[in-house]
Amino acid sequence: MTPNRLPPIRTPAVPEFRSFTDADQAVACLEELYTDATQFLVEAFQGVSRGEPPAARFRACYPEIRFSTARFDPIDARLSFGHVTEPGTYTTTVTRPDLFRDYLYQQITLLMQNHGVPVSVGPSTTPIPLQFAMAGRGGVKPPEHDGQERSLRDNFDVPDLATMNDEAANGDAVAREDGSLPLALFSAQRVDYSLARIAHYTGTAPEHFQNHVLFTNYQFYMDEFEAFARAQLRDPDNGYSALVAPGDVVITDPDAPIPARTRSPQMPAFHLQRPGCAGVTLVNIGVGPSNAKTATDHIAVLRPRAWLMVGHCAGLRSSQALGDFVLAHAYVREDHVLDADLPVWVPIPALAEIQIALQDAVAEITQLEGYDLKRIMRTGTVASIDNRNWELREQSGPVRRLSQSRAIALDMESATIAANGFRFRVPYGTLLCVSDKPLHGELKLPGMASSFYRTQVSRHLQIGIRAMELLREMPIEEIHSRKLRSFNETAFL
Repeated sequence: MTPNRLPPIRTPAVPEFRSFTDADQAVACLEELYTDATQFLVEAFQGVSRGEPPAARFRACYPEIRFSTARFDPIDARLSFGHVTEPGTYTTTVTRPDLFRDYLYQQITLLMQNHGVPVSVGPSTTPIPLQFAMAGRGGVKPPEHDGQERSLRDNFDVPDLATMNDEAANGDAVAREDGSLPLALFSAQRVDYSLARIAHYTGTAPEHFQNHVLFTNYQFYMDEFEAFARAQLRDPDNGYSALVAPGDVVITDPDAPIPARTRSPQMPAFHLQRPGCAGVTLVNIGVGPSNAKTATDHIAVLRPRAWLMVGHCAGLRSSQALGDFVLAHAYVREDHVLDADLPVWVPIPALAEIQIALQDAVAEITQLEGYDLKRIMRTGTVASIDNRNWELREQSGPVRRLSQSRAIALDMESATIAANGFRFRVPYGTLLCVSDKPLHGELKLPGMASSFYRTQVSRHLQIGIRAMELLREMPIEEIHSRKLRSFNETAFL
């Protein structure tokens, strides 16, 4: 028998790397390279779909940013990002430069300012999977899993787990084959994978996400957020421009209906938009640390300015009352979902800028300040556990650990969200609301829950949104704490 021969590989024209001293021009080049590459793949797939016999394997590669410096340049010690720590060559692949235009401009500008050398842009050697190329082009439907799957794999590249890991984020990154080091935390395929997951889980396209992300664990907060957003849209002077609901429903009229969905996404998101993505996104991650990790694993690629948890918790002190607030200053992690990525011996520090914004927001919304604020808010350690029914276990073990840690509240998500913020260098914080006190006989029963939710959810949500508005007024270099950075960090935020 004649052995099967591998088909020839067809690629678009591959330009040479170009050097830039202007960030606008560098980003424009990235957009041109990405558009040409994905257009090539889309046209090839459309030809195969029409029944044209493929005579080749079609391949196009992500664009790449390359940066080299031969000096240990003096760097402003206040800045936690935008520079490299030692001489070398640094690279990163790039996807969706249209979506990340402002981010890329900012990071490239800082890199050139801090080191005084240009960046180079050109095609990488990392193939763009067909599914990702099509998902990034509005109106073009990605291929489904059907009888064509085998021929698609024969003729197009598909996602490769080898290029979708979190080595850089976890501190395990090593030099690539060409000797270059990572310039950013995430490779292009890792970003594309998460963009697809974001749309799947939240029911909204990643383009709608704002730079300030709130997480909650109850639908009540979503209902309040929609009401709050509609009220904001009635005031043209506050800067908010639109509300986006699951299903990519965009409304600018505060009285416009949101069509009912036959099936809700797993983690529905609402986006109260402002120009420059300066608004607020709220995601209902549901209950449990696994959901918290899943959501933050993917939303991290959008490089939000901050994310906060505004959910419910069990109060652990007799002095707490239902409806009191808990501002987390530390975390006990018994969620276990991040143990392989971020060992439990790694401390998760409180970030001063976030803590101050949350405390100021509580004071502003409640009209209490100073010593009086202690009547309704307590700061301290929050424990997160992966067993929702921990109360049903023999009590000496869990209660003793909680007492030894000085924990004041317990939930299932906050430590996960904070730990993944730390891992992915996203400023994080937690403000919880006490909804039950199981150690003191006040369980979350139906009647109590209804009264509690009616009186507390609106105020709690307003505090979270106000904290984000306070953070929005701060320069990003002040929000992004040096506590989030290690010895040898990627230059890009």
